[in-house]
Amino acid sequence: MTKKIKISDLPEFDLSEYLKTDEEVALYLTSVLDDNDSSEFTHALELIAKIRGMEDVARNAGLTCDELDKALCKASRPTFETIARVCTALGVKLVAESSRS
Repeated sequence: MTKKIKISDLPEFDLSEYLKTDEEVALYLTSVLDDNDSSEFTHALELIAKIRGMEDVARNAGLTCDELDKALCKASRPTFETIARVCTALGVKLVAESSRS
């Protein structure tokens, strides 16, 4: 017989506990990129920006907070330039590798 677990008994998952270093952020983004879902990647950038502080990320990306919010919202389709600027502000870079290995 299996024991039932109540949802309320589960600990809350806090992504910020796992994304403290640039290396952890890079691994997370790489994992998200593997899914080939641009909206999920944008959402991942938004989560990381919130963890790091939207105001700091916006400033380091050369954007206003409003521009960053709009660029990373669910319905957005940010340009590659914006994605690259946000990644740089987050301390990571996008890298291509062969998919035929």
